[in-house]
Amino acid sequence: MPIFDLSVPIEDTPSEPLPLTVTHQTHGESAPAMAAMLGATVDDLPDRQGWANDFVSMSSHNGTHVDAPFHYFPTCGGVPARTIDQMPLEWFYGDGVVLDCSALPRGASIGVADLEAALARIGYALKPHDIVLIRTDADRYWGSAEYFEAGAGVSAAATRWLIGQGIRVMGIDAWGWDRPFWATREEFARTGEAACLWEAHRVGMDLEYCHIEKLANLRALPAPFGFTVACFPVKLTRGSAGWSRVVAIFP
Repeated sequence: MPIFDLSVPIEDTPSEPLPLTVTHQTHGESAPAMAAMLGATVDDLPDRQGWANDFVSMSSHNGTHVDAPFHYFPTCGGVPARTIDQMPLEWFYGDGVVLDCSALPRGASIGVADLEAALARIGYALKPHDIVLIRTDADRYWGSAEYFEAGAGVSAAATRWLIGQGIRVMGIDAWGWDRPFWATREEFARTGEAACLWEAHRVGMDLEYCHIEKLANLRALPAPFGFTVACFPVKLTRGSAGWSRVVAIFP
């Protein structure tokens, strides 16, 4: 049963503008605290060694993660938007399909026609609860500052179209589901149309869905469908997102 890792690591990298601090505590450093918790002394521990530990300070949107409806807006369809701990687990395990949009230029807006063309190329028809993964190959730049501005993003119309096909979870191998910020800034400066600002995320004001950001290795999958995706988010109480180790499982 081959399992493919579709996640980027959580690490300090130029690719990630969100702050991240990781402190690794050694076995020796933890020994006094461990001994105290166990009512012992450091001398009672093998070679005076405790346990390895790590202390992390970061956003719930660092690394590969699933965005909750609450991230997009306080309400969805006129009712309080659900947080990540409130989402049904059934959403995050299902048949996967990769739609290859990697030929589109950097900063492009992926539209409905682009998704329909990608589906036609692989001869696949979407069904409700498929997990749709958008390939832009932006993850090739992981580890460099260029990653933040790489890849294309999904339009509001395409997001609505996917939801209309019964898709509840979708993902992309770029920093965000929307177009890179530089592309949105340029469009807004040119048109003055506020509708372009975070347009795909704002679909969640009316329609409930989740998307995965910062996927990786979609080009390494042996087939664009015929596999299962597991992308269970961490159960962060009242969280706007949850980190996820996303994998593709082939039979």
